[in-house]
Amino acid sequence: MRIAILDDYQDVVRHLDCFRLLDGHEVRVFTHPARGAGQLAARLAGFDAVVLTRERTRLGEDVLARLPNLRLICQTGKVGPHIDVAACTRRGIVVTESSGYPTATAEFTWLLILAAMRRLPAYLKNLYAGQWQRSIPASPAWPLAGLGESLAGKTLGIWGYGRIGQIVGRFGRAFGMSVLIHGRESSLAAAAADGFTPVPDRAEFFAACDVLTLHLRLVEQTRGIVTSQLLARMKPNALLVNTSRAELIEPGALVAALRAGRPGLAAVDVFEREPVTLDEPLLALPNAVCTPHLGFTERQSYERLFGGAFRNLLAFVDGCPSGVANPEVLTACR
Repeated sequence: MRIAILDDYQDVVRHLDCFRLLDGHEVRVFTHPARGAGQLAARLAGFDAVVLTRERTRLGEDVLARLPNLRLICQTGKVGPHIDVAACTRRGIVVTESSGYPTATAEFTWLLILAAMRRLPAYLKNLYAGQWQRSIPASPAWPLAGLGESLAGKTLGIWGYGRIGQIVGRFGRAFGMSVLIHGRESSLAAAAADGFTPVPDRAEFFAACDVLTLHLRLVEQTRGIVTSQLLARMKPNALLVNTSRAELIEPGALVAALRAGRPGLAAVDVFEREPVTLDEPLLALPNAVCTPHLGFTERQSYERLFGGAFRNLLAFVDGCPSGVANPEVLTACR
């Protein structure tokens, strides 16, 4: 089988243990993103299967229509809106998904929280520029902005109490924080059962948190769900963390909120356009800690994500597809 693996920016997939599962197949790894649908279609011409690295590449009707040989798309992790599953089904293309590794993103979320609260990136940047113990500049609304703060005794808010949110909640408890949970009724009930405080009212939730972290899936119902009005409810010294999806926040709202001083800080690992270029507004803000979507990019996570995708591929080759996100295509092909 001819297999394309897309968007391996770090060129690490071929060094994973699970990569040996593809021995005997013709595999090409692409380490740079395609520039537009035309280049992507040309790149994938002739391949039977495509393995996607999370949501780094969009596969819509405009691309799929130019790939008559494509039979299989293997998603690392869960399928999202970057794949036009309906178009795949119409064209007889099987789409599979694998499981993720929530610990990686949860740990990275906590790394961002600690780094932002103690102003670590600014201190490091200034240290290498010859400035000793200099942090982000103060503002009239927050004269102590440059002085780091501990987490113990503060209030942690978690919006979305799934696998990642649950781990982050336990981290918060271990650091001596009060933990508030916002989300669906089932999430609130699960949080209460775990000893955390459910907060059904969204505006109240945003106003109460010293640290607020987002752990929602991106679907049409959650796109832009964090509005400028909600951000304006946050404290001047509060921190908003987003390691989930940039599109959860209303376009432009976070930049405007940080400039207005509510919240005073943000730590983000995800952006609307990735890879990010230097014209990204968040990169220019001293009160924003930005990282290049590293939440899931570590070894155990990659072995789980790609190992699952490769096993789904082999199951398809053997005639027993697994992890199929559009099972109706199998019925249509019989």
